[in-house]
Amino acid sequence: MKQNPLLPHLSSKLFACYTGLETELVYRRGFNLPGFAAYPLLTTPSDKLLLDAYYKQLIELARGLGVGCILDSVSWAANRDRASALGITVGQLKWFNIEAIEFIASIKLQNTDVPIVLSAQVGPRDDGYAPRHLMNVQQAFDYHSEQITVYTSTETDLISAFTICYAEEAIGIVKAAQKFAMPVAIAFTLETDGCLPTGMALKDAIAMVDAETDSAALYYLINCAHPSHFAQIFDGGAWMQRLRGLVVNASCCSHQTLEQATDLDEGNPVELGRQVAEFHRRYPQLNILGGCCGTDMRHMKSIFEAVLNGK
Repeated sequence: MKQNPLLPHLSSKLFACYTGLETELVYRRGFNLPGFAAYPLLTTPSDKLLLDAYYKQLIELARGLGVGCILDSVSWAANRDRASALGITVGQLKWFNIEAIEFIASIKLQNTDVPIVLSAQVGPRDDGYAPRHLMNVQQAFDYHSEQITVYTSTETDLISAFTICYAEEAIGIVKAAQKFAMPVAIAFTLETDGCLPTGMALKDAIAMVDAETDSAALYYLINCAHPSHFAQIFDGGAWMQRLRGLVVNASCCSHQTLEQATDLDEGNPVELGRQVAEFHRRYPQLNILGGCCGTDMRHMKSIFEAVLNGK
């Protein structure tokens, strides 16, 4: 079993995290990604070269700024239900999950001068904005164990569950990671009111997950939300010490608006950088920073330049 390693991003060092790949491929590159799944691209040499270039852009940015980076696998949608909808078999899905890690592991080997963490992305079973069918903890544990057990045979450093909408699914994921002795982090998505899509307050969701798992998650993040959506909930309370990352959207629009949009809202990269930098100034434990939907390397650069320059 994978033992909990001393991960470099658990220090105070800044780490860059980029999870906006799918929206960039769809809106800027014209890719058709059924089910928003990027992992099928691993079967095509030219598409793998494109993915390789995205990862290396992130590493190059980190190198130039003197920060570390987290390489997130393209497996956010690589779970049973989402794969089945694409006609992908269980055997093929296992191969994709392993290949997604082997791919980023090979990139890490080529860039040993930069602190790099290999993150196995686990996404929600249902819609990442508005889940229709909510699981209980046991159901979430059983479901996500299928994907997480595959990662035990890989060079995965930690499991990262992104765009999670409700506490029970997060608890199931953390318990599944515990079962296989895999380090795990949970990233909740928030609506414009700063609450989870189910209406639960973020601090309550974190408290619930911690209470049910003996605080087994390494840390929590916010992803797929604009800084204006959660600024009002940052109250400096003790619960915020469990929050280590902000992986933000470029747009301040609601998830519903973004779902219906035909064009990509790129927001204002400079303003976004200043907003994230202000959060880091006030809460320096937030050392994992980056971009989600609508962002690209311009936004990433703005974020870290603003943080490093104290703006």
